[in-house]
Amino acid sequence: MPVDALPQLGWQHAYSGKVRDLYEHAEHPALMLVIASDRVSAFDHVLEPGIPGKGALLTELSRWWFDQLDMPNHLAVGDHLPEVPAEVADRAMLVRRLDMHPVECVVRGYLSGSGWVEYQATQSVCGIPLPAGLRDGDQLPEPIYTPAWKAPMGEHDENITFERSVELVGAPVAAALRDASLAIFARASALAAERGVILADTKFEFGTDPGTGELTLADEVLTSDSSRYWDAELYAAGGPSRLDSFDKQIVRNWLASHWDRTGTPPALPPEIVSRTAARYRELLARLTP
Repeated sequence: MPVDALPQLGWQHAYSGKVRDLYEHAEHPALMLVIASDRVSAFDHVLEPGIPGKGALLTELSRWWFDQLDMPNHLAVGDHLPEVPAEVADRAMLVRRLDMHPVECVVRGYLSGSGWVEYQATQSVCGIPLPAGLRDGDQLPEPIYTPAWKAPMGEHDENITFERSVELVGAPVAAALRDASLAIFARASALAAERGVILADTKFEFGTDPGTGELTLADEVLTSDSSRYWDAELYAAGGPSRLDSFDKQIVRNWLASHWDRTGTPPALPPEIVSRTAARYRELLARLTP
């Protein structure tokens, strides 16, 4: 939802996704302002109410991860940058505009989510064969890169093979996306493990900097909205809580048991909202110093 102070500073609303709002500035065509809202989505619907503080938590975690990674990112730095209103500073990122690639770069270190569903049917994920007998939540022999095609607005993203990603962006770019994704995942997994957290899977988005030609990490990175994190101690202990994730899974579970996915989703009860907000806060506290 547009913020009142933004037009006064030259920022005009350009686009809203399920969680983020994008703004453009006529005097700074190479930049964009990305504002993370408190909106929460599940099963392709934006739900009511939002999760208080979620936008600021996602932004803080993204910024922290950008600092940990040896990879060019889209954050704008330097002098003479346009002003960001104080009212959105904690949930906004001033970024460079990139030529975005239409591939969502998913890396899985563990079998869960849509990968688990696909594995049960084909014993593979995105064309990658996996060992027989794996269970939901099992660690894979090694992390796998399973890209998805970023569908136009209003359509569903589609899991694809690496070969299909080559058709979409060309062999050199497809290989660069895969290699960068796996390298970032390895670095992030090691850092998370030091803090008692398992990074089960995540997704990245990349673009090419039109000025330098560099492959550049964009959007959010390694947040609880784009990743599945588990508590390492609970996972090792087994039991029903081993796959409890630090994200909106609480929302998904409640919604699945209270809505048949027809019509308008029901409003989230206060207890579900507060528990979900607590999980977002806990992940940030666990990961960041």
